[in-house]
Amino acid sequence: MRHSKTVGSIVCSRAGLLVAILVILIPGLQAWAAGGQAGTEPNLVVMTYNIRYGTANDGDNSWANRKEIAIDVLRRHSPDVVGLQEALRFQIDDMRAALPQYAEIGGGRDDGKTQGEYSAILYRKDLLDLDDSGTFWLSDTPEVPGSITWGNACTRICTWGRFLRKDTGRAFYLFNTHLDHVSQFSRDRSAILLAQRIRDRKHPDPILVTGDFNAGEDNPVVRYFKGEQELPAASSDLAKTPIVLVDTFRVLHPDAKEVGTFHSFKGGVTNSKIDYILAQPETKVLRAEILHDNRDNRYPSDHFPVITTIRFVVRTPQ
Repeated sequence: MRHSKTVGSIVCSRAGLLVAILVILIPGLQAWAAGGQAGTEPNLVVMTYNIRYGTANDGDNSWANRKEIAIDVLRRHSPDVVGLQEALRFQIDDMRAALPQYAEIGGGRDDGKTQGEYSAILYRKDLLDLDDSGTFWLSDTPEVPGSITWGNACTRICTWGRFLRKDTGRAFYLFNTHLDHVSQFSRDRSAILLAQRIRDRKHPDPILVTGDFNAGEDNPVVRYFKGEQELPAASSDLAKTPIVLVDTFRVLHPDAKEVGTFHSFKGGVTNSKIDYILAQPETKVLRAEILHDNRDNRYPSDHFPVITTIRFVVRTPQ
């Protein structure tokens, strides 16, 4: 009988030890399964994707001939949030019909509703809740739909959203834009306005900027966002960017040479990199890639999408 009690005690002791080990390990395993580590935010997959106007006279590369390839990029890579450029209403409708897991924010640049190019943001409804959003025009009158005041060739806009993760409750902002392809003055002023809106956001949450900047990596607007160059600004506190950002692709690939993102449906990689996903320097970049997806040299767009996997830093309250 004494032997039985001793065995029972050992079994109970080992069971208790096993429970204690599981209590320690399970939170870490759950975080790992969510793509993160204990004490950190889970991973977030972000894409910027210029899908090319659906009404452009592109012949064999018209939207009707490539929409399945374009949609398949999202299906294959499954970004959690994606900034679109050159998206027209019917193109967004096609994408959302095929991929009902995504919700959207944004409005057309001509009227703020459905007319003209969107700088829309798609986001996974199962992962993210939308807390706040808006669209502003890249002009001296940013709340006036369709406004152009800086000599840009086209009306230009920025759509933004504040998103809450369903799994952690933590928030981040994403600003998505498409800068002018002709006027450097417009690009400069647009960058300053965007920096001002980022600075003046309501909550001190992490920031992402996605977009087609129509500007290579040595362009003043890119250098401005990186804190490497000042721009002439109406107020001296904006001549230098108030919040320094980094190009997530360059964080992991600082010396890459063949990084062109505009290729005119030809698949070339020697042009300038003009599509960006920017983040704050403390953001952990786990993956960054320019996607060259194609079907037998048929491309989803005249731009290569750019994708990154990041993890925001969790700031502990002081």
